[in-house]
Amino acid sequence: MNWEPDTEARFKTAISRLPIFHRRIAESAVSRRAEESAQAGKCPRVEEQDVVAAFFSDVPSPFYSMMIRLLDQAGFNYKKYGYPKNK
Repeated sequence: MNWEPDTEARFKTAISRLPIFHRRIAESAVSRRAEESAQAGKCPRVEEQDVVAAFFSDVPSPFYSMMIRLLDQAGFNYKKYGYPKNK
């Protein structure tokens, strides 16, 4: 599936800042979930909201604060989509 170029670049930036032993797993899980989200929304490509939703749905709670920091550093505007949601 195609990705919006800026979103893909920021996603790669965020993944590259993860500890090496987490990168491949996170990249696979989050990209798969983002593509599923885009397809479910009948979007022709993965966009920022798909990646944000994927990160928030698939990151285990012990890594939550690191994920927030990485998303901020990569320039994702997760607050625009209502994240983090109160549990």
